[in-house]
Amino acid sequence: MQALVETIKAWQLHPVVDHFTVALIIVAILVDLVASIVPTRMWLRYSALTIMILGTAAAWGSNLTGGWEAGRVWENVKEPALDVLKRHAWLGHWLPWVFLVLAVWRLGIQFVAFIAGTRPIYLMVAVVAGGVMLYQGSLGGKLVYDYGVGTALLPTSAATESPTATASPQAEPSVTPAAPASLPTVFNPSASSTPEVTPSPEASSSPAEASPSAPVSPSASSTPGESPTPAASSSPVSSPSAAEGTPVNPPGAEGSPSVSPGETPAPKNL
Repeated sequence: MQALVETIKAWQLHPVVDHFTVALIIVAILVDLVASIVPTRMWLRYSALTIMILGTAAAWGSNLTGGWEAGRVWENVKEPALDVLKRHAWLGHWLPWVFLVLAVWRLGIQFVAFIAGTRPIYLMVAVVAGGVMLYQGSLGGKLVYDYGVGTALLPTSAATESPTATASPQAEPSVTPAAPASLPTVFNPSASSTPEVTPSPEASSSPAEASPSAPVSPSASSTPGESPTPAASSSPVSSPSAAEGTPVNPPGAEGSPSVSPGETPAPKNL
C-alpha cells in the first residue's frame, strides 16, 4: 500500500485536482444561481446539487495532495514565499470543511422542507466561499509562477542531497582560480672569482734586491706590454722614493736622463 501511495505522490496530482475543484465548485454555484432565476427548471437544481457534491470531493482530494506537496517543498521555501505558502495551506485546510458543510446544507434544501427556506442564505455563503477559493488559487499560482515553489526553480529535499540534480536556468557563477603571482627574481652572482693577471718573470724588477726598505712605484713593477692600463708605461724607469730620504740608484740607472755619462755621481753618506 505504501508503494502505491509513493507512486501516486510521484505523479504530482495536486495541480490537476485543484483545477477540478475550482471548476466544479464555481460551476455548481453558478448553476444554482441560474436555477433560482428559473425556478421551474428543477433539473438545474439537481444538477447544481450533484456538481456541488463532486466539487466537495475534489476539495478533499486537493487537501490530500496539497499535504503531500507541502511535505516535499516546505523546508526549502524561504521568506517571502513562506508567508504565501502558509496562507495557502491554511485556507486549503479549512475550505474542504466549508464545502462539506455547504454540500450537506444543499442536500437539506433539496430534500428537507423546513431547510428549503434558507436557500438565499445558502447562495450568499456559497458565493463568499467560492470567492475565498479563488483567492486561495491565486496564492497557489503566485507560489508557482513568482517563486517557483514545487518546480525545478526551487530545490527540493531530493535535489538538496545532490546539487547537480537541480536544473536551474541561473547557474551559480564559477569561481576562477587566481593566477599565481610571480615570485621576485633574486640575482645570484657567479661565485667564480675574477681571474687575476699573473705577472711574468720579466715583470719583476730588481730594486727590491737593492734596497728592501725602498718602496717601488707601481709603474716600475710592470712593463708597458704587461700592464692592462696605459699608466704603467708612462715612465720607463722608476725614480727613487723621496719619502724615505735615501736615494737609491736602481740597476740600469745609467739609462736615466738625470745622470750625465761623463760625470761621476758624488758619493753620499748612507
